[in-house]
Amino acid sequence: METPKKKGSLLHQFFSNLGPGLTTGAADDDPSGIATYSTAGALLGTGQLWTALLTWPLMASVQFMCARIGMVTGMGLSGALHKKFPRWLIGIAAVALLSANTINIGADLSGMADAAEMLTGLNSHYYVFLFGIAITVATIWIRYFHLAKILKWLALVLFAYVITAFVVGPDWGKVAHDTFIPSLPQGHEAWAMLVAILGTTISPYLFYWQASMEVEEEKAIGRRMLAWRRGATRREINVRKMDVGTGTFFSNLVMYFIILTTALTLHAHGNTHIDTTKQAAEALLPLAGKFAYLLFTIGIIGVGFLAIPTLSGSAAYAFAETFGWRQGIDSRFTAARAFYGVVILSTLIGIGLDFAKVNPIKALYWTAILNGLLAPFLLIGILLVASDCNIMQNQPSSRLGLAAVGLTTLLMFAAAIGMFVF
Repeated sequence: METPKKKGSLLHQFFSNLGPGLTTGAADDDPSGIATYSTAGALLGTGQLWTALLTWPLMASVQFMCARIGMVTGMGLSGALHKKFPRWLIGIAAVALLSANTINIGADLSGMADAAEMLTGLNSHYYVFLFGIAITVATIWIRYFHLAKILKWLALVLFAYVITAFVVGPDWGKVAHDTFIPSLPQGHEAWAMLVAILGTTISPYLFYWQASMEVEEEKAIGRRMLAWRRGATRREINVRKMDVGTGTFFSNLVMYFIILTTALTLHAHGNTHIDTTKQAAEALLPLAGKFAYLLFTIGIIGVGFLAIPTLSGSAAYAFAETFGWRQGIDSRFTAARAFYGVVILSTLIGIGLDFAKVNPIKALYWTAILNGLLAPFLLIGILLVASDCNIMQNQPSSRLGLAAVGLTTLLMFAAAIGMFVF
């Protein structure tokens, strides 16, 4: 009788320890990610499956390094970077982050609205405005963690891609070959796709968000003063390592099966270029039939509501720490006007971008490429901070962690160079 009780307590402990790492991992499969992975599967078939095996350890290493910076320094990423670099350079990084995130927000809203229009027939412009205002109000008035607990369940709809892959019944021998034996991209379009995959999986906004959420976690347990937040116990670090590893694993698992499913259902039937949300949703037809559009819409709206506060919030944290503003998603609006001003501004511009009549699928894809070009430069700064014993309170990242993030940086630079050269 004791064994089941022990297992239950271990399972409860596992889930209770899941926090910022899981939320950040779930936010990574945003509409931009879904569009990018769907485009990769449709265009290149199963040829890019190997990227999911590559990106999981790389993404986990980067996110854990950012988490460690937040936990050990007691500051968000901009604050830690400011210890190493001048304010003007951190400001440029914040502006670049805001620009990329705002475009991403606009593209995410367009993708969500396009999916809703496909299902209901109501003009997508109404949904863009509705979703944008609802997300902004929720970000300001509702604690993000409370909202995320609900929205994470909506994101589980994305596991429909896993089921669909088995329903279709692929040639598992070929799938295994393309999963474990990497093939270099051929041509500019394939290289650009690799940059997009890396950019939407290892995204700058996730770096800032992960570190800032560690600070928010510390504040939530009463460590309001910076001096109280400095340093982390071995247990705290191990718990976050498990949390980040779990979140990034499920993020990359979903990525793998979106690529596989679209390869089996779209690419296999000659649909190599996705131009509309409807085409992306058709990948779920073998599983859901006429309910495919409903499944797709619920999934993309759920992850959109989860990801957009992360996009606007990460930019707000970057600016707040750069310029010394009062910050925090738990702060009242009147106490952190500038912080929430960035959240409102980025979302309003994102809403406005929808009226520029930009194709949402293409916009989502190109924001992923933009993130892929920005990320390696930011990773250089993260590496320099994470290896500095003074900034890291004599708890710098391990050599293995530094090597993994260093490899990630080199690979992202190589992919970007390959895109321009070929």
